[in-house]
Order: sequence, then structure tokens, then C-alpha cells
Amino acid sequence: MASAIMAATFVACEPKEKPVEDTRNWSEDGGLRAADNLLFGDTIGNGDDEFVFTGIQTLKKGKYLLRGWVYIADGAVLTIEPGTVILGDKDTKAALIVERGGKLYAEGKADAPIVFTSEMPKGQRRPGDWGGLIICGKAENNQTEQQIEGGPRSKHGGNDNADCSGALSYVRVEFAGYPFQTDKEINGITFGSVGSNTKVDHVQVSYSNDDSFEWFGGAVNCNHLIAFHGWDDDFDTDNGFSGHVQYGLSIRNSRLADVSQSNGFESDNCADGASVAPYTTCVFSNMTFIGPKADPSFKNEADYINGGEFFPNNGSSLGRFQSGMQIRRNSRLCCFNSIFAGWPIGMMVDNEKGNCWQAANDGLIQVQNTWIIDADILGSDMNKQYKDQLALDYKEKTFDAEKPSFSSTFFLSQSGNHQASAQEAAYNYVDLTPNNGVGALLLSNGSPLLNAASFSASVLCDFEPVSYVGAFDAANDWTKGWANFDPQNTDY
Repeated sequence: MASAIMAATFVACEPKEKPVEDTRNWSEDGGLRAADNLLFGDTIGNGDDEFVFTGIQTLKKGKYLLRGWVYIADGAVLTIEPGTVILGDKDTKAALIVERGGKLYAEGKADAPIVFTSEMPKGQRRPGDWGGLIICGKAENNQTEQQIEGGPRSKHGGNDNADCSGALSYVRVEFAGYPFQTDKEINGITFGSVGSNTKVDHVQVSYSNDDSFEWFGGAVNCNHLIAFHGWDDDFDTDNGFSGHVQYGLSIRNSRLADVSQSNGFESDNCADGASVAPYTTCVFSNMTFIGPKADPSFKNEADYINGGEFFPNNGSSLGRFQSGMQIRRNSRLCCFNSIFAGWPIGMMVDNEKGNCWQAANDGLIQVQNTWIIDADILGSDMNKQYKDQLALDYKEKTFDAEKPSFSSTFFLSQSGNHQASAQEAAYNYVDLTPNNGVGALLLSNGSPLLNAASFSASVLCDFEPVSYVGAFDAANDWTKGWANFDPQNTDY
């Protein structure tokens, strides 16, 4: 935890968030007034794609089957009690969608998380068994109003960056992300223009069949996120997302990578790279990305990435792993005090669409006090090109082989950055097994990573200032009790 001096520095900054406003309809005896029951026995929804919940409901602690697409409509409120398990129906590709003005309060506890998972028995669960969790809000994005990705009817976007869509705390989402259409999959969790008065902390997405977390615009701030064994990208940011995220972990399964090339970060301003505001200006700090090379049996051949026991046979296509972070299409993402270990490519500043190189030179993209460990190459400038060479022409795919990539040059020019081996960083990240959890990710007492952080950048004013880079120090494992690194074999 931060020292007293650091804490004083932290509270001196003007806070970014206001307290979450609780707008639920409470009765005088302290309970919630209920209306329009969304339950059919222990089943949520009726199995079709148009079940719309318009009332106020509390799911008592228990086990429920989610069937079809269930919408929490404008004005509706759903509260889920700690310890509740919601099983996504495979036949109806169930999804829970919070629409603009609706609210979901899923607030578990460290010893009683709320779990959204597959209805399939242990040993038979696969990525994409069900749809996933979608939250839509009224905050800004750079496309004004957007249809949410994945197929649901819902739209997101507005002009209220302080909008509240409820709260997610101590929540797990497992085996979600069904591919309804090519490039239109539901992610593990999708945030569409979600506002800063929404609470998001201690959330794990495991075995998503698309991205683990994706933000389309919005200003929601998040902390303590885990992306575990996802299919495509771990943290995907688009369309003017401006939120702040501190403490995040991703761990890759070396047999699961998407045909589009899987990254830790994938960040766009918009699909065509246009210069439209608000720009994607999200800020991340204290992230740990454990790439596929952390698996001692990892091979770089494409035929090794075959899905293994988790191949869903649902139309999803396998591909290759790419980079710890890919910043492209006019994004202005910033990353501080983080670790990228065991990726084929450390960093990509892709200039094919938009002008990320100019943004980087102008200080609009910042990557500082960050360590790239055991990458095959430090940087690449071009998607699907595994060359640390300066890109010359994106259309012709030509390079200057005598010069390093812009990406690696930029990374090394930034304050506090390091390219290192695991030995040089005193970092043991290869001892990761389902039963071992993340204990191996705690820093050793002699690691230089323990005192390598800096919070001097102005965009870090409202972050918690700690001394270490990455998601963990040498003693505190914030995943204990609520996270699960072997959901395939868990009894629900």
C-alpha cells in the first residue's frame, strides 16, 4: 500500500469521480420495492432475444439459469446479492444487457463473488458457451450514438460522462463471447459509453471467445481487473474511451489466439483512424501482461495454437499471438508502471490509419516506467509483421532494414522504460498453473521492479501512487478469495 506521504499526495489531487448515486427504489423498511418480476422459477428470461425487464428486482443469493437476451431497460434496476451464480444457457446464447438508463448492481464480496459462467458441467465448458455481459450508458463517444457490438438492439452514447449504470464488484464472467457474426462477437464484458459514476472493481473475465474487456467510448474508471485465457485481445479500447484503469492482470493460454492476431492492449480511436473527438485518451497504470511464452511448452508455429481442450467448434478462427500492446488508428492511450512479459512483440505503434507517430512525438501517447520482458522483438510498426524495422510504406509493406522500428525507438526514448530478460528483472513468471494461481506473480524482494514506478505525470494525478511496477508488490495478492484460475473444473 502507499505510504502516508504518498497518500497525502494522492488526496491533494482533485478527484475524477463523484460518489456513486444510489437511485434504487428503497422502501421505508430498508428493502427494495419490486416490480415486473423477471424470474421464471430459478430462470432469468424466457429464452428469446427480446425479454425486457422494466422494474426493480433483487436476485437473492442462489443459482439461476439465464436464458436468451435479457435487457435491463431504461429506469429498471437489477441488484444481485453476493455469492450468486448465474449460468448462461448455451442453447439460447444467453446475454445480460444493461441499456441506457438501466442499472445493474452486482456487488459481491471477496469471500462471496458473483459468478456468471457456462451452464455446462465441469470439464465440458468452452469459450463462447453463452453471450456475455453488456453495459450501455449515456457518456460520450466519438461516433455520437452507436449500436452496441455483438447483435443486441441496444444503443449507447450521450453527453453525460458522469452517468451511472450501477456497480460491478467482485464479479467473475466465464466462458462467454459467442460469435453471432464475423467480427461481431459479444465480448466477455462490453462497456458502451459507460459513465464515471459507475463502479467497476475486482472483475475477472475468463475464457472469453472474443476480447475479455472492451470499452467503446465512455469515462468509467476501473481497478483490479483480470483477463484470463481470453481468445482475442485482453483490454480493447475504442471510440474515445477516456477512463482510468489501475491494477490489471492478463494471463494468456498459449493455445488460444485469434485469427486477427491477439494482443494485450488493442487501442483505436475509431475504425478508420479518423481525427474525431473525443479521442481515445484512456490511462492505464500497474498492469501485468503475461504472454504466451510464459508457458514453457509454447511454440511459435501457428499449428500449435489449436485451442486444445478449449476449442469450441463454433466458427471461431484461430491465429497467432502478436504484441503486448498495439496502439493504432489515432488512439492516444497512455500506459505507466506496467509489465509486458513473454510476448512475441513488446510494443506496436501502428501508423497505417491516422497518425499515431505524430501523437507519440507530441506527447499525446505516453508509455513510461514500463518493462518489456523476454519479448522476441521489442517493437514492430505494422500489423501482422514481426520485424523490428522502420516501416516505410504500409500499402506495399516495405521497411528500412537498417533502422529499428519507430515503436522500439519511441519505447526506449520514454522515461523509465526497460527492455530486459526475466533474470535481469528478477521476475519469475513461468510458474503459472491453474492451482498455483498468481502467487508466482508477486515480486521477489530483490527485484528492481519493486521501486521502479513513478507517478509524476500529470495524467496520473488521481491514481494511487505505489512504488512498484505491475499489478502486484512482493506481499499482497489481491486475487485471493474471489478470483478463479481453474473455472473448467469448478463445481457450480
